[in-house]
Amino acid sequence: CMSTIHYSVLHDLMMGCVKLGMNVRIATPKGYECNPDIMKKTQQLAKDNGTEDVFTTLVAEEAVKGSDVIVTDTWVSMGQEDEYQKRITEFAGYEVNTELMAKANEGAVFLHCLPRHPEEVTDEVFYSDASLVFPEAENRMWTVMAVMAAQMGKY
Repeated sequence: CMSTIHYSVLHDLMMGCVKLGMNVRIATPKGYECNPDIMKKTQQLAKDNGTEDVFTTLVAEEAVKGSDVIVTDTWVSMGQEDEYQKRITEFAGYEVNTELMAKANEGAVFLHCLPRHPEEVTDEVFYSDASLVFPEAENRMWTVMAVMAAQMGKY
């Protein structure tokens, strides 16, 4: 699993992946590294679950090496619109494109939690057979419905 995402999505994904026995490789620009406390907890979870230590790098090509799943998230979240140009500049080189996907394992898939912006992933990847973005979005809907039903005492 390789990610170029930051904040809660990255932190949740890396902790969940190691709990499920997946190795995690992360590429972020300088200044967007993982929260050190969450990284420490994730490294312990990795050890507890028999996965490799979480691999971190500033170079996306290094992170995708040996990866079966490539994940990115929006680079500019809601409320950060005034940082758009700064973030686009800082995330240069992290766009998921066919060249980056080709450096991952054969058969690697692509995920994005949406909304997607063209600077984060090219159309060639986003609409490719490797992209599982739309099934991922549908799964979120069913998950939310199940949680709501459980909270209402239906199950």
